[in-house]
Amino acid sequence: MVDAASGRRASTLALARLSKTFPGTRALADVSLSVAPGHFHALVGGNGSGKSTLIKILAGVYSADRGGSLHLGDESFDVEQLTPRWSREAGIRFVHQDLGLFPELTVTENVLAGSPFPRRLGGIDWSEARRSVQRLLDALEIPVHARSLVRDLRPADQTLIAVARCLRDRDSGGVGLLVLDEPTTRLPADEVDGLLQRLSAYSSRGQSILYVTHRLDEVLSYADTVTVLRDGRHVDTRPAAQHDRESLVAHIAGHAPAERQRQPRTSFGPAVLSVEGLRGGPLENVTFDIRAGEVVALAGLVGSGRTSVMQNVMGAVKPRGGSVSVSGRRLRSGHVAEAISRGLALVPEERARDGAFLSLSVTENLSASTIGRYRRGGWLRRTDERRDAERDIDTYGIKGTADAPIARLSGGNQQKAVMARAMRSAPVVLLLDEPTQGVDVGARADIYAQIDAAVAGGAGVLLATSDLDELLHLADRVLVLADGRITSEASGPDITRTWIFDNVYQHEKAST
Repeated sequence: MVDAASGRRASTLALARLSKTFPGTRALADVSLSVAPGHFHALVGGNGSGKSTLIKILAGVYSADRGGSLHLGDESFDVEQLTPRWSREAGIRFVHQDLGLFPELTVTENVLAGSPFPRRLGGIDWSEARRSVQRLLDALEIPVHARSLVRDLRPADQTLIAVARCLRDRDSGGVGLLVLDEPTTRLPADEVDGLLQRLSAYSSRGQSILYVTHRLDEVLSYADTVTVLRDGRHVDTRPAAQHDRESLVAHIAGHAPAERQRQPRTSFGPAVLSVEGLRGGPLENVTFDIRAGEVVALAGLVGSGRTSVMQNVMGAVKPRGGSVSVSGRRLRSGHVAEAISRGLALVPEERARDGAFLSLSVTENLSASTIGRYRRGGWLRRTDERRDAERDIDTYGIKGTADAPIARLSGGNQQKAVMARAMRSAPVVLLLDEPTQGVDVGARADIYAQIDAAVAGGAGVLLATSDLDELLHLADRVLVLADGRITSEASGPDITRTWIFDNVYQHEKAST
């Protein structure tokens, strides 16, 4: 075992010839990676490139194939030694997309979770616990109080609390590498830079960081070094300053990036969705409509009510008041089955929890909402079901076989499958809640093509997204939500980056 207190946090950590084979798939093939002390090292690649597999091996969750090695300073180890305990004692810490925080507990309780609390007279010395955590927060320049409840913190500060929990024992030499897996995926745009500036400051003071992300602008702005994986293989490692966006995309995709040509839409059909005076959860008197062939986007900060609009319209929650009509006919509130039968299809924000059936195959996921078409006389026509699945896999560019468990697919390919399932029903209205969250540039282009196809076929699209570029590329009309109300609206050429910042983020400043 590695002695975590031996000063190893100043050592280079290097992986050599790392491979991982799953049944029928080689997820990693002889990948080597080295993170130098005090470097902000970005790890990028398309969905299915092997980033998540590499991280899970480093954490001891997956066992690597025989033959690889890990080097920590002057010592070498076989990759078979990598276990969760070994990883922790080697000083490797992880902040995942799911931060693993306890919202109802205080910052002190979250930071010290999993470690011994200071004791006094046979009980917990809460005064000393809070003092020690506050000293850590102050040292890391995290502007929160140790007594605060985590649920009351801004999203970026919650992420920093997860970082603080990882770094609480760094003074003893216990943190050699901090691994962050897509930490900005769910952050509003105005909080991303603040988080990354803090992380960059930590690396400049000697903390080694391995940063996994799909957001290339973050890499180019903050990383010292960038490593690219593609199809399970190491493609390139170089200083981030030697890349621009085009060269980085070319390394990730294997070819020069193709610019998506935005074709402004100026002609729309009749209203396919009408929402009148909707009240429910944080929503107060929300009114709008969507026309056939139109993309209407909801913009707003976390907590503004974007997801609540989707849930109320779809009937997943029953509103306190107001009405929802599809093609002029009113829906019964709180009836998901009726919404589906009338032509609504939802792609939810939480793919793993609400969108994909992770224990089922790709075929079963694709047919879940249209299973009735394969039933004849009490029998399920598996051949027809598989045939249609293989067609969708080809049409939507899903990297995976029809029989593969969808859990084995990368996040981007899972998302394309969830989108393909929604498209099978030829929806009148397509509800998309953060449809490209956590997917790479290639999968994003494929999902945009699916949205374009739905709109060209006459569907109306309601899009909730925190991605500014996505708003600019897709939306025909943008509605800004704040505190559960629509506060401003723009369409066509009036939708600009400046307009979005002024109307989304200026409201936040004015209300604080």
